[in-house]
Amino acid sequence: MISGIRQRALTVALTLGLAPSALAQVPQVSQAQISPQAQTAFAAITAHPMVKKALAILEADDANTLNDQKTMTVIPAPPFKEQKRAEYYRARLQELGLQEVRVDAEGNAVGVRRGSGKGPKLVVSAHLDTVFPEGTDVSIKEKDGRFYAPGIADDTRGLAEVLSIIRAFNATGIKTVGDIWFVGTVGEEELGDLRGVKALFREHKDIDGFITVESPGAGVNTIGRVMVGSRRYRVTYKGLGGHSFGAFGLPSAIHALGRAVAKISDVQTPKSPKTTFTVGTIGGGVSTNSIAGEAVMQIDMRSSDMGALTKLEAEIMAHIKQAAADENARWNATSITVDIKLVGDRPAGLVPLDSPAIQAAALGIQSVGLRNISYTEGSNDANIAVSLGIPAVRLASGGRSGGTHSFNEWYQPQLAYLGPQASLLTILGLVGVEGVSAPLLPKRSPRE
Repeated sequence: MISGIRQRALTVALTLGLAPSALAQVPQVSQAQISPQAQTAFAAITAHPMVKKALAILEADDANTLNDQKTMTVIPAPPFKEQKRAEYYRARLQELGLQEVRVDAEGNAVGVRRGSGKGPKLVVSAHLDTVFPEGTDVSIKEKDGRFYAPGIADDTRGLAEVLSIIRAFNATGIKTVGDIWFVGTVGEEELGDLRGVKALFREHKDIDGFITVESPGAGVNTIGRVMVGSRRYRVTYKGLGGHSFGAFGLPSAIHALGRAVAKISDVQTPKSPKTTFTVGTIGGGVSTNSIAGEAVMQIDMRSSDMGALTKLEAEIMAHIKQAAADENARWNATSITVDIKLVGDRPAGLVPLDSPAIQAAALGIQSVGLRNISYTEGSNDANIAVSLGIPAVRLASGGRSGGTHSFNEWYQPQLAYLGPQASLLTILGLVGVEGVSAPLLPKRSPRE
């Protein structure tokens, strides 16, 4: 197994223009000690003829995967309006022969591939929605080997790779010990607040593990294990409003909001754990010559540590309330009020290095010849699983991408098949292959 990995690593490095001397030894995963159980499981999995065939199929399926990606890119999926793409994805899961295929009550497209019935339940997901509003031009343009379109990478590539993995299962007939639930989730982006995956865990208390396949980002050799939490608020200041000259002396909702923004902008946050904030949108007022009767802002706060996030939130909430009091005091009035509404809540979390999800992901990535594995932080569907103590990981899809969340988002299919290959091996490590390896993922007692 090791010699095969070395040869594959050398081939990949030469293709990417890396120095062969850097590949003298197969690296150990930084800071992670791979358990003997995981090493034994992957030695058996990667040596199995059906698994080798599946990896070859995924490489040969590269063009089909890209075509799926292009097809889904031009099916708009704005926040809260993912229905067309969800229905398309449901039809594809049905076509690929999965069981219990449906669009659930929240809008997730779901299909099940049953194992022996004696193993864990693993969810493999990618999200259906994009950040782009309804009416966005999602047509694809190609230039210099790159494909440009809003949402073409995040997370349309992940959706396409999941379909490719199912095709590899079908072509080889690999039998797993555990069940695999393939899910296209809704509500991952913007103010969707992870509503799709929250509903999934709310309705199914017996999920044992979770994988989300996301856009390439920093590359296939990255593992998302730091889940960045966020708290998002819509803040509305209200007052009486009136004519700028005739009613001068009334407090202004916009002035109160301005006071709040000024206070918030001076907040100091720690560099470690990284903790951030932004007032992302503001609005309000009637006209230039009016005292504003209403002003609204939306604020986003994030941290990889829940303690730091809670502290930041308390400080900013205090500033928001104080701004209303200050505007009232300026005019010796009481008419300015503030309404604070929570519109987004993503828990932070950290996946332990000895988690079976990290172990399987690391060995899956190494087994396709990639080295220098690094860990990334981000906010995604895996946040919910991690917050519940369920082994979870974010895997990067294959290829390269950039301009994420911009109208110039692009995707380049460079060695793109490495993504689904690494994901497939991670899946097999977690759910086990019947007669070959036991699942690394333990079967848990159902949550109440």
